Amino acid sequence: MTHKTSARDVVNAIKDVDFPAGKDDLVQAAGRSGASQDVVKALRGIPAEQYANREEVARSVRVDPDSDLGTSPAQQAEQARAGGRRGQSQHLREVPKPPVEEELDR
Repeated sequence: MTHKTSARDVVNAIKDVDFPAGKDDLVQAAGRSGASQDVVKALRGIPAEQYANREEVARSVRVDPDSDLGTSPAQQAEQARAGGRRGQSQHLREVPKPPVEEELDR
């Protein structure tokens, strides 16, 4: 499945939302902000939960895994192994950098 939006597009579409917010609030806010149909569609696909902040929304929405998150191949592999919230996109699960990458970044 090809995703035509990025996490950054979604976050920009909901920048005026007061959190915590539910899925319906997020979809309506994106529509009011003039977001693209792809962004609205991506928000409609998230689990119907209360979201505490934009980061939680960005991790729950399905976007292109390579869109703009800057994760390394090792982090992507860990995301595939690690569990996340029910309904959360695998490639958006939060994982720390492996120790080797931490050492190389110094």
